[in-house]
Amino acid sequence: MVKPCCILSDNGTEFTSKVVLQWAQENGIEWHYITPGKPKENGFTESLNGRIRDECLNEHIFEGLADARQILEDWRQDYNNVRPHSSLGYQSPAAYRASLRPTLTVAQSGVRADACQERQT
Repeated sequence: MVKPCCILSDNGTEFTSKVVLQWAQENGIEWHYITPGKPKENGFTESLNGRIRDECLNEHIFEGLADARQILEDWRQDYNNVRPHSSLGYQSPAAYRASLRPTLTVAQSGVRADACQERQT
């Protein structure tokens, strides 16, 4: 599994807990916060979190951790590999990424490269 080199989040209590920050440190993942009171700095994440909540979390009763993991993985696979996204010309993210692959390199991949620039230098 590919892991991010950094995570950008809001300042909610679920993202400021010592356990989450310790996990990030143990896994070599930098943690950055948006400016308090500026949710638009993290608009893509806010949109995705809303979709996950509306389309998956609110639709299921999890019978345990394994069940939750399986349901969320099924949703993620559908979202990334099957479902067409209007912002990507009605392609799935996987199909869109494959269409760009010949022209992309890790250093040109946009947000991730910018967000991790200090770590890579």
